[in-house]
Amino acid sequence: MATPRSKTPELEHDVGRTPNLGYEPVGTYGFVRYLEHGVPNPLVRWHYHDEYELHLIIGSHGKAFVGDYIGPFEPGHFVLTGPRLPHNWISTDLPEEGLPLRDLCLQFNDGPIRQAAALIPELAEVLPLLERARYGIEFFGLSDRARERYARIKQLHGLQRFAEFTALLGDLARCTDYRLLSSVQLQGFDDDASLAKIGGIVEYITEHSAEPFSMSQLCAKVGMTESAFSRYFRRATGNTFTDFVNRLRITRACQLLMETDRYITNVCYDVGFNNVANFNRRFLQIKGMTPKEFRRQAEARFGPGS
Repeated sequence: MATPRSKTPELEHDVGRTPNLGYEPVGTYGFVRYLEHGVPNPLVRWHYHDEYELHLIIGSHGKAFVGDYIGPFEPGHFVLTGPRLPHNWISTDLPEEGLPLRDLCLQFNDGPIRQAAALIPELAEVLPLLERARYGIEFFGLSDRARERYARIKQLHGLQRFAEFTALLGDLARCTDYRLLSSVQLQGFDDDASLAKIGGIVEYITEHSAEPFSMSQLCAKVGMTESAFSRYFRRATGNTFTDFVNRLRITRACQLLMETDRYITNVCYDVGFNNVANFNRRFLQIKGMTPKEFRRQAEARFGPGS
């Protein structure tokens, strides 16, 4: 009998990143680490790590799992995941002998980029990209160019590798054909006061999302009229207040459906909905499937043998 697997993602430690799995050996790379592998491979699992990862699929079709996102992938699927965002790609059309090469990846930490951007204004162009990556970003129309850059990055070292990598980041930062995969999005403001204000509002909603509260109560809390608050909130989040709260609650529901065995009815009330029919309707609207189907598909994120 197979050992039951934990429903929570596995933290990937650097000590396990060995060349036999497809990683570059320690000491042979600098800021950017190149990785490629086929399937089956122990790296194909529900996991997360502290680095950003730029992931290009070059073979097979299947299901992609990024945070609470579940969707199809095919060759050319090109995604940037942020730190500690769980992910996995499960192929559903593998030949019996497996696939020698399916994934091309680049891993990097953003600390050096943020520090350098404070001194080199040109690098600041990629900072919004790094913020969006917290939700996972799927890019469209860039996979062919990206594969060419990956090939050069694999062969290059030192400053030449870094230059090729920053050119790739520039492609991503300027790309307008993309979508965020997991959770809700904040658009942000240009001034610190507005950023702090919307940050406080979102933090309050997040902490109390399972509790009953109204927009009028929140307006009173921040000292704004409902009409002004509605305009302000939509500009900051890209959503109406009601849509944002529903998305937040559905995101939490996805987590519970993936990581616990609680009944769907209980999950509905756990996240703040007071009507199962409304919960099912909102879930279908936001995720494109029912809670039951989401849980069933989510089981596939572990891969064969789970």
